[in-house]
Amino acid sequence: MAEIRALVAAAGRGTRAGLPYPKTLFALQGRPILVRIMELLAPYDKEPTVIVSPDGEAPVRECLAASHCSAHLVVQPSPKGMGDAVLRFDQSPAFKNAEHVLLIWGDVPFIQPQTVSAVVNAHLAHGNDFTFATRMVDAAYTVVSRDELARVTGVVETRESGINEPRPGERDIGLFVFRKDVLMPALREELPGKWGTTTGEHGFLYVIGHLAARGCQVEALPVATEMDLVSLNSMKDVHAFL
Repeated sequence: MAEIRALVAAAGRGTRAGLPYPKTLFALQGRPILVRIMELLAPYDKEPTVIVSPDGEAPVRECLAASHCSAHLVVQPSPKGMGDAVLRFDQSPAFKNAEHVLLIWGDVPFIQPQTVSAVVNAHLAHGNDFTFATRMVDAAYTVVSRDELARVTGVVETRESGINEPRPGERDIGLFVFRKDVLMPALREELPGKWGTTTGEHGFLYVIGHLAARGCQVEALPVATEMDLVSLNSMKDVHAFL
């Protein structure tokens, strides 16, 4: 079976959510988000790589130790964006032998096991280069575009596209699987859309359109549930689950 290694992008400092510690450590129903994610990823990788901020390294390590979770911690020295965080994976001991990478954002507490398995299984069975889960929503803050044959042509963030009010559409949920040797080189290139116009940071979603344009096998699976959509951007996002 192809070698799959898991990667958690968890360098968020928690400041936008009003937290004095990394938001991935925020506890929902008695369990930190990161611990929930580690349990979710365990069937695929017993020792995921977690990207952390310099200040977050110690508390993340303590949380994982207290929960008896094993992980490779890699520090993102400064908050330069998700693309930069993903590129830090090459500093992990898991990088060398990884053929495929199962990537998840560190602030999504309730992604369901069946959603992960659907994405991983489709990715491997269809010989994809990049696969991700989506859902149709009333207010899409990221928007998946498709051509007349329903093939993915790109994913954009509304704040980067000049859309002031999110509209109904198909959005990603922060769960991706990709071939390491296809995705990582593309992230290193200076491609259009790499640097956010509003944040100045190295994004991630922009690369999906470039892979599709190059003829890579890109698939968006509309299998996500309502629970999969929950993420911690502010306290109101998770208030119902406290």
